[in-house]
Amino acid sequence: MAGVAALLTVAAGLGVRAGAARVGLGPEVAKYAGDALYTVLVQALVVLAAPRIRPPVAAAVALAFSWAVEFAQLSDVPAELSRGSVVARLVLGSTFNAPDLLWYAVGAAAAWAVHGWLRARRRTGAY
Repeated sequence: MAGVAALLTVAAGLGVRAGAARVGLGPEVAKYAGDALYTVLVQALVVLAAPRIRPPVAAAVALAFSWAVEFAQLSDVPAELSRGSVVARLVLGSTFNAPDLLWYAVGAAAAWAVHGWLRARRRTGAY
C-alpha cells in the first residue's frame, strides 16, 4: 500500500504542476503543492521501509527530513549537487525558501491523517 501511495503522490505532483499551468494558476500554487506532496512522498517511503511505524512517528520523520533538506539549502552544497544531477535537484532543491517549511508541515499533517485513517480501517477489517 505504501508503494502505491508513493506512486500516486508522484502522479499527483506531476498533475498539479501540469494542471496549475493549464488553468492559469500561478507557479506558486504548483510549487507549494509540490512542497506538501514532497513530504507526503517521504512519509510513504518511510512507511514502505518500516511498515509498522505509527502515523505520528512517520509524519515526524518525514517532516524532519523535509526540513533538514530545506535548511541544508542555506549552504551551497545542494545547489552545487543540483547543477550536476536532475535527481539531486529533485531531492535536494537548490535555494532556501522559508514558506516551504510551512508547506512541508501541511504535507506531513495530511499524510499523518491519511496514514492514521488507513491504519484504523485495516485494524477494524474495513480494508
